[in-house]
Amino acid sequence: MDLYLKQSAYSDPGDLDTGDLPRDPGQLAHLVRELIIHRLEGWRFDHVIPEARLHTDAEARYVTDLLRILRERLDAPLTRSRAPEERFVGTCRDFSLLLCSLLRATGTPARIRGGFATYFIDGFHEDHWVTEYRVADGSWRLVDAQVLHESYGVPFDPLDVPRDRFLMAGEAWRACRTGERDLRTFGFSGAPELGGMWFLRARVVQDLAARHGVEPLPWDGWGPEILDDASLTEDDLALIDAVADARSDEELRRLYQDPRLTVPDEITSYTTYRGDRKVTLRQRSAPPA
Repeated sequence: MDLYLKQSAYSDPGDLDTGDLPRDPGQLAHLVRELIIHRLEGWRFDHVIPEARLHTDAEARYVTDLLRILRERLDAPLTRSRAPEERFVGTCRDFSLLLCSLLRATGTPARIRGGFATYFIDGFHEDHWVTEYRVADGSWRLVDAQVLHESYGVPFDPLDVPRDRFLMAGEAWRACRTGERDLRTFGFSGAPELGGMWFLRARVVQDLAARHGVEPLPWDGWGPEILDDASLTEDDLALIDAVADARSDEELRRLYQDPRLTVPDEITSYTTYRGDRKVTLRQRSAPPA
């Protein structure tokens, strides 16, 4: 069995009946776009998102919880288009993980990837998550279900995001370490304090975890608490250099065994609205990489 067909504890859709779901990745991406509204894009739909949903929906780290919330708002098949008020209020990670889940459930190997997109703000690399799935020839294709809405107006097909428009976290780390790209152009535009090498490090660690069966929330952290560049040691820099430079699944698997990188049973969630808190994770399945 292809290891990226295996659902993780996070992507597992539970008892979802997938019989009526399309098998085509593009159709699934459009379906996901109709199920989620990003918590910062209410204006795109002329919709005021209730404050409570802004604070709670995106904390649902498992697809089973995401699907439960959708059912509570509209008890209907996922193939039915939903009004904004009937959707899950999430982030880019939720678009990516739900699409990954449905791809795996319908027979397409998939994973989510953390990195930086160049297509939101000119000259800026925006912190972002997308879905990556394997095509018939064995190569991988990037999909950004979030920007399928016409209001984004991206100059490419969101079902096949060009590799130079989305930099994987490891690529971003290498480019900033070498000075090839300006570190000041990487981060989260909505919060200028979320930038720097420490922030890129967090994305590299999260992207590595996502490739090993732990698809984190964007604000999850574990291992040494590194929340500014001053906290980065030479050993920390060398470790992330090694992850960013790894060229095989075997190398990544070996690196992931380092306790500074492996996701423990309890992590810290630096939540946007609820403050920092400890979270005990569900039982994890065997890593897919």
